[in-house]
Amino acid sequence: MIKLILLSTLLAYGIIVSQSFMYILALRDVQTSFGPASYIEFRKHIDASMRKKFVYVVYTALFANLALVLSKASVPDSLLFVTALVSFAALVTDTWLTVKGNMPVNKIINTWTVENYPPDWTDFRATWLRIFRYRQVANITGFVILLIGVVFQ
Repeated sequence: MIKLILLSTLLAYGIIVSQSFMYILALRDVQTSFGPASYIEFRKHIDASMRKKFVYVVYTALFANLALVLSKASVPDSLLFVTALVSFAALVTDTWLTVKGNMPVNKIINTWTVENYPPDWTDFRATWLRIFRYRQVANITGFVILLIGVVFQ
């Protein structure tokens, strides 16, 4: 059973962290190169798709990671328990930053049209990207720590 929990946790967490790596590799630069109309359309489409589909990945990762922590709680001094606990905390942090940081900015951007947006629209983009950088630190760190626990347990 532990192997299924590990597989589920790594797969779901890997999908979450892949978003962070794609922003490092390309999507941040793409977003900062857009003018207002393209940026607004891009954010609206990404947000609608992520709200519809990504939420299941986040729930799966949280549930599987918590199951991993609970399954290893009987050996609290084991490397896998410690790394699973830290990675779970990082995942909770990423989720909290999403809900309290990126989602409120998305909600504001979703009210804009390509003809009607604030003159300081780039400040909203900068805020969204700044919060997302914190999320990247949290989820990449958590994923790497979890991998360390799995590989070196």
